[in-house]
Amino acid sequence: MGELHHECGVAAVFHAAGRGSSSLLPQLGQIDSAARLVPRMLLDMQNRGQLAAGMSSYRSDRNVIIRTHKEIGTVAEAFRLNHKSEFESIMGKLDGSIAIGHVRYATCGGNDRSDAQPFERDHPRKSKWFAFAFNGQLANYKALKQELMAKGDYHLKRDTDTEILMHALSYELQQEEDPSPDWVAIFGSLASKFDGAYNIVLVTARGELVIARDPLGIRPLCIAEHGPLLAAASESVPLANLGFKNIHSLEPGTLVVANARGVKVERFAPSPRQAHCFFEWIYFANVASTLDDRSVYLSRASLGQELARLEDVPRDDGDTIVVPVPDTAKAAADAMAFALQVPSVEGLMRNRYVGRTFIEGTADRAEKARLKYTPLREVLAGKRVLLVEDSIVRSTTMRALVREIRDRGGAREIHLRVACPPIIAPCYYGIDMSRRDELFAVPFIDGPGGAISPQAQAEMARQLGADSLRYLPVDAIARAVSLAPEQLCRACITGEYPTDVGQQLYQIENAGAAPAAAGRAYELVGSTPRIR
Repeated sequence: MGELHHECGVAAVFHAAGRGSSSLLPQLGQIDSAARLVPRMLLDMQNRGQLAAGMSSYRSDRNVIIRTHKEIGTVAEAFRLNHKSEFESIMGKLDGSIAIGHVRYATCGGNDRSDAQPFERDHPRKSKWFAFAFNGQLANYKALKQELMAKGDYHLKRDTDTEILMHALSYELQQEEDPSPDWVAIFGSLASKFDGAYNIVLVTARGELVIARDPLGIRPLCIAEHGPLLAAASESVPLANLGFKNIHSLEPGTLVVANARGVKVERFAPSPRQAHCFFEWIYFANVASTLDDRSVYLSRASLGQELARLEDVPRDDGDTIVVPVPDTAKAAADAMAFALQVPSVEGLMRNRYVGRTFIEGTADRAEKARLKYTPLREVLAGKRVLLVEDSIVRSTTMRALVREIRDRGGAREIHLRVACPPIIAPCYYGIDMSRRDELFAVPFIDGPGGAISPQAQAEMARQLGADSLRYLPVDAIARAVSLAPEQLCRACITGEYPTDVGQQLYQIENAGAAPAAAGRAYELVGSTPRIR
């Protein structure tokens, strides 16, 4: 779809000393080879960010106990995976028993190497020397920044919530006199200040790994153990591909601490409610992943079944076909076609070497869509096409696709079916959905709660160049994901946010109080109240 940008993915591994080897390690019996698993894990999460990649590792017998490597580009580019000697040179410096990794798309900050993660904070005391990687977004980071700067004698190199988080962690560690930090107290204190989504993997120069998930569980985080080996990742696929069997999601508001004394899972903050981002299931996550015990593939197939129940176009002439927009809409399209008893065919071929349109910048999305997809005239000519897409954000890509399918593909009719309700509000928790006034659906809202009538959808179809358009209703999402509505974050389709600052940001923007200059929505709000 190319108009919806994710934030990032995190990974972590820990191999306990003195507890033998794991068959999952690339070099049996070599405890310091655990770090070599990280680039492979990141490669399995490339879908979560292609702007930059990096890792930090711990090794006690190195002078540089924590060493960090990060570069702009894909995982293969950052770690030189296609150049064995260069990869070995990089990993020779990074081998260690503990490591964390990160793939990035920027929802906050710039696009140069210094903004890539992990971030490392040097300190002469080993308990205060750490590196960390972060998945999510702090909705109140502007207020946190103002509060930090008001203390005086602080300087920030970047305008990013990651640096704010680093300073917040540093401050909490400075309050700890014990060389063994109380991570429950530290993250409990942070939870009282932070508003938003934050999954954190952190390694210290004392040889500790900390893995934490925010109390709302907005972003997914999976963990697994195999003998002396502990690993974590933003999705289950990297863990499954390494051979882990008992993979499960870390509970919101809990953390894992792994060190020489063992592995402990502890609660650092209450989690009276959860707000899992539903977009993880319908678009972002690898289709083979399972997040919070819900299969991504089965959730997308359920969305297709929901679309089929609503379908009313003629299908008895043998000329109706279902065509998915590759690749994330395929499971929904196949399930829809099966329920309707019409063919699901690949009428659009994706050029996988072009790359995601959002990774390559925002200039001329329509041209990039034409480069990215090729319509097959042999499949489409003269057909009534049910074109299935996972979502529509700004509509630029979809307009180009509809035009290409009609002009180059020769389709007789194009009926656009969206396996998602209309996106009517920005995200402040780690997805770059841009400003509210850039969202395609917003001008067509004509009912309570952001509802869009069939008449308005007909006008939307006309503007897109399609013969008809249908979105899924909001209540279909919870059914497809098999979670109660109150366990999901559906702010982008309802305008109802799970945190106070998120709701305040939306009210400010909805009232037209944000500046008109281009930029991401939450960056346009200069100050937000502190959450206590």
